[in-house]
Amino acid sequence: MALTPPITVEALPGLLENDTKVKLAGVDVDGMLRGKLVSKKKFLSIAKEGFGFCSVIFGWDMHDKTYDQELKISNKQNGYRDLIAVPDLNSFRRIPWEDNVPFFLVSFFDDDSKPVCADPRGLLKTTVERLQEKGCNAMAGAELEFFQFKVPSSSPAAEAPSVASYLNDNPPHTLPPLTEGMFGYSITRPTLNKSYYHEVYDSCAEFRCNLEGWHTESGPGVYEAALEFGQISEMADRASLFKYVVRSVASGYGITPCFMAKPKYGLPGNSGHTHVSIVDEDGKNLLYREEKDEKAKYADIAHLSDLGRHFLAGILEGLPDVMPMLAPTINSYKRLVENFWAPVTVSWGLEHRAASVRLIAPPTSKPGATRFEVRVPGADANPYFVMSAILALGWRGVEKKLEISIPPLGKGQDLGGSSDQGARLARNLREATDRFMSKDSIAREVFGDEFVDHFGGTRENEIRLWDEAVTDWELKRYIETV
Repeated sequence: MALTPPITVEALPGLLENDTKVKLAGVDVDGMLRGKLVSKKKFLSIAKEGFGFCSVIFGWDMHDKTYDQELKISNKQNGYRDLIAVPDLNSFRRIPWEDNVPFFLVSFFDDDSKPVCADPRGLLKTTVERLQEKGCNAMAGAELEFFQFKVPSSSPAAEAPSVASYLNDNPPHTLPPLTEGMFGYSITRPTLNKSYYHEVYDSCAEFRCNLEGWHTESGPGVYEAALEFGQISEMADRASLFKYVVRSVASGYGITPCFMAKPKYGLPGNSGHTHVSIVDEDGKNLLYREEKDEKAKYADIAHLSDLGRHFLAGILEGLPDVMPMLAPTINSYKRLVENFWAPVTVSWGLEHRAASVRLIAPPTSKPGATRFEVRVPGADANPYFVMSAILALGWRGVEKKLEISIPPLGKGQDLGGSSDQGARLARNLREATDRFMSKDSIAREVFGDEFVDHFGGTRENEIRLWDEAVTDWELKRYIETV
């Protein structure tokens, strides 16, 4: 595989010759970027060995509220200690909407130079290294759907108020979408907001977060972005940074992008479909079988290599045990329901878009494009955890030489049909987290107890907050009737 020459510490003074500051960011368990702006002098002094970064980003939730359950990485007992944040010099890019300020991602380490177990970038790096030890690597692609809302201004000259301020005075269901109606793949709808539409695309290219496709999806104000296919660690970076691009550009237009899995009742949710393939050191696709297997157990895998079959078997066997990594929020499971283009069982099939795993292979694709599309994740999922889960489960299948345990979904048959023999996936975050954290969970086998206990603990916190919440639905239903 052709590699871009790495950036060295020695090259930094020249690279940043005309700069005075640098922006740095790491990723927390919810997939949120957490970072700061530092002086160039400070950055150059810490570029090699890193700097102290408060561990509280692994000790609080997405609204900066510390977890009620004390978790090992960051807690009162250890004083919310510092971690070591080390810049990834090869993540360098410039932020076009902030006067081209330099930007680097960081990874987090303990003081013994051990990667922090819950650091999303570190988890994926460790997972990829298992393949690299065997002379393999992984490629990936990501497709992210998201709703967009725009609060109306009180006058043409006034700036649009923020969504947060609008919701202080108005119920959520009144929040206006960017555009009305169901217009998937429309080439005219984007012209209603053409400056915004093209600025997102162009900013992604300038920020090294290139898009292969960019179009409207079915739903009011819904867009979909297909990120440029690439090495899996770099793809996870780009999937995370894409949200940063969209939110930054959108703020200038009074638009609020929404990546939650199911923003609107009665409409399809926001998917985060993820494509994965395995390659050798020369970039050759290892999932493709060069000669068609006329005696394959299932016709769907006639062009899938033995490695590919084991990889698929690994995903199918472990999928129920890693659901919080693919569907991490309470809302995630509102998307994973029947009849809304989302999978609800452990299932697979050649070119089958109702299945959890869609196999893309000859004769409907080029040999080099053979891959798996995992359709369970929503756009709300942390891309590093999604790709780590797919890769770890699949590689476990390769190492154990697992066999595919269920038949493919039949052509023309949907979930729940006679050919759908797979187990029902978790219906809610509590069910998913209980299985994820169980003693014999495959998640513990492939990721270890430290990660499972920490991330599982953060999901238990989310469940507790949901249990205590009183929703608008409850108030409307019961206020006068009980």
